Amino acid sequence: MYPAVIVENAATTGRLARRTSAQGWIKDMSESPKAIDAVAALKREAAEYAVNHYFESGMKVGLGTGSTAIWAVRYLAELLRTGARKDIVAFATSKVTLQEAVQLGIPMLSEDLPSSLDVTIDGADEVDPQLNLIKGGGGALLREKIVAQASAKEIIVVDESKLSPRLGTQHVLPVEVLPFGWHSQARFITELGGKYVVRHASDGRPYSTDQGNMILDCDFGPIAEPVQLAEQLNNRAGIVEHGLFLGLAHVVIVSSSSGVREILPPSQNR
Repeated sequence: MYPAVIVENAATTGRLARRTSAQGWIKDMSESPKAIDAVAALKREAAEYAVNHYFESGMKVGLGTGSTAIWAVRYLAELLRTGARKDIVAFATSKVTLQEAVQLGIPMLSEDLPSSLDVTIDGADEVDPQLNLIKGGGGALLREKIVAQASAKEIIVVDESKLSPRLGTQHVLPVEVLPFGWHSQARFITELGGKYVVRHASDGRPYSTDQGNMILDCDFGPIAEPVQLAEQLNNRAGIVEHGLFLGLAHVVIVSSSSGVREILPPSQNR
């Protein structure tokens, strides 16, 4: 058992990217390669801690997407290879994660998700003091939410730069929309007070999710009422999913230069 940690005034120094109005995230080119390597080491530390403490032999587990969650995938493969964990079968939240897991020899459930999952380890783009999340920076928000809702436990692993006093302070909100009539959804987001940009892939074309949808990266600023915003987005036809993950995280594992710690929801006591 691990004590809860209060995350008000959570540290956000040393992050690799900065928020720009209606333009998502951009790399901070002032960061040195040494600083980037240090953040990668923190991500790996948090992911390996999560696997050690929450993945047990015989489990059905969810594997997240992104630069932190990929370390969990690789470490799980190592534990299975050495026999430290046995009889684990996994389910991937994205095609990228699936490809990595298969290449590493991790047994996988079929894509129709034939059973519920014991636990999923995934990352997040922003975490508030109530352990609400913004996810979707890696483009897998729809699959990630399906897997989170199918899991008995959702374990989130981050470095401490992802802790925030309020969602939307550090990261824009990804919204996945159907290509059909997407301008209507863009106007709706504007009516809600958001500014949006269409996410593009590295080749300059609009980014396409694993389901063939578009992503609008939406800047609402600090979100005062995330539950209300989530309901408004949920009720709009053409919006497939959004990156507000509210009340889904059971534990957030945070790695910093001072070590790894666990944060529990404020309502949960151990």
